[in-house]
Amino acid sequence: MAELTKSGVAGVLARQGILIAFVIFMVGFAIANQRFIAVDNVFGVIRSSAILGVMALGVTFVVIGGNLDLSVGSMMSFSTIVVLDLHDKLGPALAIPAMFALTLLLGAFIGFLVGYLKLNSLIVTLGMLSAIHGLTLTWSGGKNMDIADKSGTWFGFFGQGSVMGIPMPILMFAGLAAVLGIVLARTPFGRKVYAVGGNGTAATFSGVPRARVVFTTYLLSAFCVATAGLMQASRSMGSQNTVGQGMELEVLAAVILGGASLLGGSGTIFKTVIGVLILGFIQNGLLLVGLEFYVQYVVTWTIIILAVWLDIAAKRGRLWSPIA
Repeated sequence: MAELTKSGVAGVLARQGILIAFVIFMVGFAIANQRFIAVDNVFGVIRSSAILGVMALGVTFVVIGGNLDLSVGSMMSFSTIVVLDLHDKLGPALAIPAMFALTLLLGAFIGFLVGYLKLNSLIVTLGMLSAIHGLTLTWSGGKNMDIADKSGTWFGFFGQGSVMGIPMPILMFAGLAAVLGIVLARTPFGRKVYAVGGNGTAATFSGVPRARVVFTTYLLSAFCVATAGLMQASRSMGSQNTVGQGMELEVLAAVILGGASLLGGSGTIFKTVIGVLILGFIQNGLLLVGLEFYVQYVVTWTIIILAVWLDIAAKRGRLWSPIA
């Protein structure tokens, strides 16, 4: 009976380890500072995490498919600069679809290299990180971008507007997470992504079009990056040309923190959302308890490592690896 109970607890931890860690973090920070659970603070954290979260949704597909995407930070800078620049030249109605088209072209190029030419995704996306950054600087002439007439455009709705009191970035994040969650969990394409990431060779022999699936995951990632770029540009109505620099590591941290395996084949959209919120609330909680920003980096890293360790330990039923 004791073994069954122990097995049941281990099973719960294995399935919901990251969610339990999230609850523990929330309770701990709420005890340390009651303002942490105030409605305006909670909405503020989710809103500020929405851009990172939208990017993480797309990268989740890439990682589950057994690949990496380190280009998303530079690509977000590119999409933000492009939509701001085209806004004054073409107007928002044309600038937004044009930006999405250009960003999707970049995603398609990466997907072609990784999916059809079967190049290493780490090398390809690391190289594209620098290449897209150079493309962004070339497009902007090395200058930052601002919308000339901020008061005479509806463009700010995506980043500053709200519906029924809920900020638009939160609605966009939640809506995209719901749609992509259904795609990943309930559609044949989602099952193919898991199959390719779990065992690409077996998936190929089973008739799964491996190259096409990988290509599509990078298109999805690019679409999410373009959406994040739209939110960022709309929120500030202007941007530095390095606005997304370094975000690729935060995005990957959120995806891995959510339980997706770097080896591919496992992960969910829901847990990625939890991973994003953990990062956001950890940073906010540390700020509220009065830690200096440079200490927050170390503490955040430590908490992430601890959470991932406990999640993995729960899945294998022990704290330490059985292999010495």
